[in-house]
Amino acid sequence: MKSAYELAMERLEKESPEVKVTEEQKAELAELDNLYQSKLAEREVFLGGKIAEAEAAGDFEALEQLQKQLASDRKTLEAELEEKKEAVRGK
Repeated sequence: MKSAYELAMERLEKESPEVKVTEEQKAELAELDNLYQSKLAEREVFLGGKIAEAEAAGDFEALEQLQKQLASDRKTLEAELEEKKEAVRGK
């Protein structure tokens, strides 16, 4: 007799079968991760310096704006990464 968990997993597998990722795709995904980690680090370093300057100057309005920009850049890069990963998985 199967448990409720096993039955649910079987239904899920029927609805959306697991996608097998090849070694080549895994390599491409890892390369994309590295590329976007470096892009994010670049933005953090660039804006981090400006954030530090704004903190030192006591310009809280600019500080808040820079923090929002960093969050926006992070969200944009993460969305781009996921889009490219889906394209690789879809091959």
